[in-house]
Amino acid sequence: MNLSLLDPFTLAHEFPDTLQAQLRSGHSTVIRFNRKGDLLASGRVDGTVVLFDVETNSLAKVLRGHIRQVQYLSWSSCGRYLISCAQDFKAIRWDLGKTGEGASRTVRFSAPVYCAELHPDNVNLFVSSLYEDVPHLVDISSPQTQKHALPTAPLRPASSATRAVSDSKQLTTCSIFTHNGHFILTGTNKGWLNLISTATLQILYSTRISNGCITYLRLSTTGRHLVTNSSDRIIRSVHLPSVLHTPSSDPPTLPADFTLTEENRFQDVVNRLLWNHVTFSGGLGDHITASTYHNHDIYIWERTSGVLSKILEGPKEEFGSLEWHPSRPMIAAVGLETGSIYIWGVVQPQRWSALAPDFGELEENLEYEEREDEFDIHPEEETKKRRRRQETEKVDVGKWDTDNKGFRLNVEMVVDSEGDEEEGALRVSRGERRRRRRERRKKWSKMGDGGCGGM
Repeated sequence: MNLSLLDPFTLAHEFPDTLQAQLRSGHSTVIRFNRKGDLLASGRVDGTVVLFDVETNSLAKVLRGHIRQVQYLSWSSCGRYLISCAQDFKAIRWDLGKTGEGASRTVRFSAPVYCAELHPDNVNLFVSSLYEDVPHLVDISSPQTQKHALPTAPLRPASSATRAVSDSKQLTTCSIFTHNGHFILTGTNKGWLNLISTATLQILYSTRISNGCITYLRLSTTGRHLVTNSSDRIIRSVHLPSVLHTPSSDPPTLPADFTLTEENRFQDVVNRLLWNHVTFSGGLGDHITASTYHNHDIYIWERTSGVLSKILEGPKEEFGSLEWHPSRPMIAAVGLETGSIYIWGVVQPQRWSALAPDFGELEENLEYEEREDEFDIHPEEETKKRRRRQETEKVDVGKWDTDNKGFRLNVEMVVDSEGDEEEGALRVSRGERRRRRRERRKKWSKMGDGGCGGM
């Protein structure tokens, strides 16, 4: 679309406000935009992964490899690779630049896979979380897949060594890479957040941020902020220090006073809603949005102040996975009942006056009345010929009477200029005139007095 036709104030909107489109290809369960924002990946119940073109809302590609429901999707930073994991104990990395054999790499696990996140720089490295099993750091750079188990028990001070038995029962529910890829963030079912080194596979820092199970972790586009969703019905945003998101060739060391501070909390104090899915807005991640459990509303908060900015109302069904476009005020959400993908956006009215300064814009549609001679521009010679033909045409003296539903004769009274003013002329047909003379009128009056016997 031509940007000159768009209102600049419309482009400045921070969040969407109108339900614009609905995508459907099977029953979707999870969706994910790529970094560029031109493709939307959707995982279905039957294990198929489909790609939608965002500009045309059309189906771009179909990827078949799973046989059960897809649980998680992750794009590479370049947009060429996509990894998917499902309940069939498999994680598949797709190479969209290839077709046929070699376009995918399958890794099998011993349990259903909750999530699989690609490394931001190395497409042959990803971290996975399994159902009731330890997480793994997987390396597929060689033909032989290498799986490295990651620790789950949080790092406690020496004085808390007595809790080792309870920590052994903790399970990792979600895991992601930091923005620079040197660390791994994992969440447990006891509300602990662990920071693991990618190089040494050791826990460097642990903190308990929730009283319930941490169900989801998500970084902003810049990697400076982290959002967590847990079963205690509270969404938390955490500010990450620069050591976790600053790019560097060598793994940095954590400072002695390293800590993760909670920035804000987001919850519904009145209704105590449980949140299904949560994510950041595009760009700097100034907003946080979440879908609700057993509800059809989508909540949008301002991250820094924690103020509720807007509630999006859609179809009367519960929403599961939702995603915010990386660069546009656009939100896509999956309906749990129908499996359709609903897209909210901003209506962008076109400014045609940008191309034609004398163009007049109307607030609403008006019926245009065309002038009689607006499009009847003819040469002068043709106009004279048409007038001559009209003058020689025979005049239709009658027309159909629509009121009485019959034929009515048109009678025109004219005055003859050659005769006396008292003498009238009655024209009843095509220019024919009958003159009534005084002498004939007198003659007929005498005959009327004498009757027929006078002849």
